[in-house]
This record gives sequence, C-alpha cells and structure tokens, in this order.
Amino acid sequence: MRYDDFRRSDNIDDRRDGDGGGGFGGGGGGFGLPIGGGGGLGIGTVIVLGLIGWAVGIDPRILIGGAEILSGGSQQAPSYQADRRSAPAKSGAPKDEMGSMIAGVLGEIDDRWTEIFQASGQTYTGPRIVLFRNATNGGRCGMAQSAMGPFYCPPDRQIFLDTGFFREVETRFHGCSGSACKFTAAYIIAHEAGHHIQNLLGVLPRVTRLQQQAGSKAEANALQVKVELQADCLSGVWVNREQKKRNFLDPGDIDAALTTASAIGDDTLQRQATGRVVPDSFTHGSAEQRKRWFMTGYQQGSIQACNTFAANNL
Repeated sequence: MRYDDFRRSDNIDDRRDGDGGGGFGGGGGGFGLPIGGGGGLGIGTVIVLGLIGWAVGIDPRILIGGAEILSGGSQQAPSYQADRRSAPAKSGAPKDEMGSMIAGVLGEIDDRWTEIFQASGQTYTGPRIVLFRNATNGGRCGMAQSAMGPFYCPPDRQIFLDTGFFREVETRFHGCSGSACKFTAAYIIAHEAGHHIQNLLGVLPRVTRLQQQAGSKAEANALQVKVELQADCLSGVWVNREQKKRNFLDPGDIDAALTTASAIGDDTLQRQATGRVVPDSFTHGSAEQRKRWFMTGYQQGSIQACNTFAANNL
C-alpha cells in the first residue's frame, strides 16, 4: 500500500508516550466496537490474526463489543500490553511512521466517504481516532484496554486503537509483510469506519433495538453477523473508491486482506479453539462470508451493494 500522498487527518488524539511508538509498531489488541452508555466490554469477539486469539460471544443488550484476548480459556492480556500507560493526549496528525500512516488512512477514509455522502445529498462527519497504549478513558464506552483491540465507540463517534496491534499483525501474522501488512492495518481501520457509517445511517440503533427484542441469543447473534459483514463490505467500498482516486494498492495487498478476513471468520476461530463449529454462536460471520462481503464492496463500490440485511443475503 502506497500512502505517501494520503491527506493526513488532524482528527486524532495521540495518547501514546512521547516516542510516538517509533516505527510501524507500538502496544497491542484486536478489533470490535462497544455501544451504549455502559463501561467495560460489550460483546466479546475473538479475532485471530496469525497468533492473536480473540474470544467469541455476544451480549444481546449491546450491539458491538470490544474483543478480549484469551489464553488457555482464561482472560489475560499479552505481556507486551503492560509496558506502559497512555500519556496525555496530543491532538493533530502524529509524525512517527505508524501514526502518520493511520492519520493518512483516516484522512482518505473521510474524503472518500464525504464524496459518497455528498453524491446522495447527505452530510458526512468523520470519526475521531484515539491512539493509546495499554489503557485509556474510553468515554461513554468505558475503559479502553489493549485486550479490547481496535474498536469503535458509537456514542462518542470515536475509534480506539492500541497501535501495538499493528506490530503484532506485522511480526506474527504469517504471510504479511511490508505493504501488505500496512494495507491489512488500513482494512481494519476501514472496518471500524464502516461501523461509523452504520452509525450515521441509523443502522446501529435500529439493530440495537432488534437485539433487545430478540427472543434468543442465536437471533441476536444473527443480527450481529449482519452488522459485521456489512462493515466488511463498507471497508471494501472505501478501498474501491480509494483505488480509483489514488491507485494506492500494491500486488498482494488484496490477498492479504482476504487472508485476514478468512483468519477472523467465526468458523475458523471456533475450529481452532474447540475443534468444532457452532453457527448459532457466530457473531462476525464465516471465513467465506467475510471474504465475500469485503470483495462485494471492493468490486461494486457502493453502499447499496452492502445490504447484508436483505432476506437470504448471507
């Protein structure tokens, strides 16, 4: 992924320590999204990128929760998360390589979605990204911790990123290196921005109400899967529009995103964790579904193509 000419967004709170994280690395985590006014984790989701494990589950009262990393069935964060606390926030585009890349991705996400919204007569306001290490105040979504990984907080319209997560992707995710790893990071940020789009369009509050009315956990899970697959599709929409604008992709970038999408499929995660697959407990979709919906957005480049809620559309 080539991002030198990306517009750097200033809509960032950098709460990392003074070194800014050095190069393409930092503290640690996974990705998801808490909703509602409560604190702590909402829906726990397991997302495996190479050696990163995430726990699968759903709270029907909360639309999307942050991921918790589990080891041996007991909750614990990786050791690299405990090295430091977040520093006071510094606003504006960071200058280190990691921060600059994130600021560039956010700037381009905002620009492309502004164009899409304007074309339909709507106004777009982008999310704010909070960069942190170990733990930080997550506003109305409670405490943000490294073990939760990247997540979007709908009430505050903020994306929280422990930047060390991307180092884990780069150093531990087999088959990911250089440009492909950076594009994988962009895909993850675009997925969280996809939740922001859902928030702006009213999808998240509508699904929250439906989940609260759900007659079973399986029914609530099925709604959650539709939300996550739509966010994957919307991330593909951004890649489509950005490629037409910037021609920023390198060979292997899309393959890296598809490998990531496959690795975080619920069936893949469950098979790795327990040796069996329980579709009723899916919260993010199967490996095939995640790859297919990302590619649907990437190939068609429109919000309309991302209607995961249509009957028999999974």
